[in-house]
Amino acid sequence: MQRIEEKKFNSLLKMIFEQIPVGIMQNFSYLIGDGDSKEGAVVDPGWEAEKILEIAKKYDLNIKIILLTHSDYDHINSVKDIVNATDATVYVHREEGDEIKKLGINKIKLLNDDDMITIGKIKVKVIHTPGHTPGSVCFLVDNKLITGDTLFVENIGRVDKPGGDATKMAESLKKLKKLDESIEVYPGHDYGSIHHSTIKHEKKNNFHMGG
Repeated sequence: MQRIEEKKFNSLLKMIFEQIPVGIMQNFSYLIGDGDSKEGAVVDPGWEAEKILEIAKKYDLNIKIILLTHSDYDHINSVKDIVNATDATVYVHREEGDEIKKLGINKIKLLNDDDMITIGKIKVKVIHTPGHTPGSVCFLVDNKLITGDTLFVENIGRVDKPGGDATKMAESLKKLKKLDESIEVYPGHDYGSIHHSTIKHEKKNNFHMGG
C-alpha cells in the first residue's frame, strides 16, 4: 500500500528525470529534480561534471544532493567537482562511505536499506542490492529504478572483482524481481540493446533475472 501511495504522490509532481551519457566507459549519470521547488539531485557523476551541471542549469535546478549507487571510480570520478560547484551532500550506502571520505568530502549522508530521500517533494527509496560491491544500492523514484552496476539491460554487473559476491548478487536480483513489472530500469552503463528497459523486459530477456 505504501509503495502505491508513494507512486501516486510522485506522479502528481512535476518531476524532472534525465538520463545522461557520460565518459569513456559508456556510463550513465542521472538528473532528478522537483520542477516546482527547483531542488535537484545528480546520480553517479562519474565523468563530465560540466555537462551534467549545464543540463541542471537548463532546468534551473539547484543541486542539493549527489546520490551514489556505489563507489567504483567510474561512478564517482566527478563527485568532487559537483560538490565544489554546488556544495551538495553526498548520499552513499554506509558500507562504502569511507571511499567517499577519501575524496576529501565531509558532507556525507550514510544510507541503509529502505531509507527514503526527499528531493524537494520527490520521494526516492533506497534498495540495498549488494553483489557488485558491498554497498551497491538502487534508487526507486516514481516508476523508475536507477540500478547502477547491479542490473544492466539484459545483463548484470561483475561479481569477480574485490568486494563482489555472487551469492549476494543472486539475492539482490531476487529482490528486484519482486518489483512491479512495469517499473522502468535505468542502468549505470549503456551495455544493452536499448538505453533503458523494464523489470518485465529483464525477466524475459536477462538470463540472470529469468526463472
